[in-house]
Amino acid sequence: VASQSVGSPPLVPFSMAKMASARVAGCILVLMHRGEAQQPGTLSEEQHPPMPLWVCSAEGGCTSEATSLTLDAGRRWLHQANAAKGPGGQCGGQGFWNATLCPDEMSCTANCALEGISSADYAAQYGVIGVPDGVRIKYVTHETNVGSRLYLMDSASENYKMFRLKNREVAFDVDISTLDCGMNAALYFVEMEADGGLGKGNNRAGAKYGLGYCDARCPYEVNFIDGKANMQLGTSGACCTEMDIFEANRMAASMTAHPCSSVGPRRCTGTDCGDGDRHEYYKGLCDKDGCEFNPFRMGDQSFFGPDAAVNTNRPITVVTQFLTEDGIDAGELSEIRRFYIQDGNVIQNSKSSTIGVEGDSISNPVCAAQKNAFIETRADAEGDYNQFAAKGGLRAMGEAFDRGMVLTFALWDDLGNHMKWLDSWQPDKLPKTTPGALRGPCDETWGTPEWLRKTEPDAYTQFSNLRFGPIGSTQGPKMDGAEAVQSDAAAAAPGIYEGEVGGQ
Repeated sequence: VASQSVGSPPLVPFSMAKMASARVAGCILVLMHRGEAQQPGTLSEEQHPPMPLWVCSAEGGCTSEATSLTLDAGRRWLHQANAAKGPGGQCGGQGFWNATLCPDEMSCTANCALEGISSADYAAQYGVIGVPDGVRIKYVTHETNVGSRLYLMDSASENYKMFRLKNREVAFDVDISTLDCGMNAALYFVEMEADGGLGKGNNRAGAKYGLGYCDARCPYEVNFIDGKANMQLGTSGACCTEMDIFEANRMAASMTAHPCSSVGPRRCTGTDCGDGDRHEYYKGLCDKDGCEFNPFRMGDQSFFGPDAAVNTNRPITVVTQFLTEDGIDAGELSEIRRFYIQDGNVIQNSKSSTIGVEGDSISNPVCAAQKNAFIETRADAEGDYNQFAAKGGLRAMGEAFDRGMVLTFALWDDLGNHMKWLDSWQPDKLPKTTPGALRGPCDETWGTPEWLRKTEPDAYTQFSNLRFGPIGSTQGPKMDGAEAVQSDAAAAAPGIYEGEVGGQ
């Protein structure tokens, strides 16, 4: 994500007014929820919305896998388990735990149940609406639910779908035409456990109910970590490696790699959490700034936006490639490349025009040069600004990719920072001419959630045609039984994957 940022949206109790931005204080608290639980409820059957994944081969053609989505546990109904009738007592969450049901971390996980969600309620209550080959996520539903965070499940619908990204590419279609300054449609990977921590402590709900979240922000607001209730807010966080493929509204976009020194999900305390309020932002387990490629921030202010080279008034195909130094799966990750397809035309990523930074992708040399160029935008004076290199850079990212990553979809706003790290000016105390300070064209006073929720509640994002396979494979024909369905981009630009793609 952008400097001073980690792009994944956390979920916090709506009744908690204390909110801050991860861009400055290591915590972006934006969405509302009813808490997380460690065992499944029995009052409503969980019905995961379909989100098919097209798995493509080097030989040509893509076949559909019956994957689906599950809602993050933090938004679900948390109540007393095994109530004879009705939902029983409310278990609460961080800052307002029910003292009877949750006197300690183990009792809380044993006493509380996480309820399932029906197909109808996914749409009616959470604004998660099925579309052909994809999902639409509404911004505001019933004036209380703002955005969502969803994870891709495997075809058995019990575990998260695990992605091993080296020497592969990910492609998807996205519509962000209604998302104004201050909103964020995000598609990203995090190193969660495939089973959502099932079996740890009193966790009997697991991935099916959206448990086990972590990211490079090391969020404090995760209510249950390792099967135990996280009883004291601001004490323990959930850290893991994060790869932000796409974070965008119609004005700006960012792609960011966030390595961590830890392996897999890790419960953090103290300095390991990298709390900005304690001047430990650059001392934690994870690189919260990450190495980012935002075309506007890198100097190309006409590349991405309404009527720009990548025109956000219309749907966009986003293709991201994870290249190894020797072109084999076991090789070391050396570069993360991006290109777009729109109206049948391949649009290569913009090139940096920042003095001292040459390139159009994420690589260790580009990241080192970027850190030197943008050092004045650092979030805190203490610690090493180049945490990307300190945490192992692309080598560490590749090792996490080998272990497996979970795909996440989200739509969110930012009460603490108004998304200035993505589409405006930050730190706003610096001159706008400071390298790296301008992230997008939005005025620094725009993007307040209070205004957005009131005036633009019907905004949405839509993700569809999710594809995954070897480098150069994802725009091949879709194979539906004996019938091959050629993608519009491949039909309009035949052979674009037979020669150079993204400079390869």
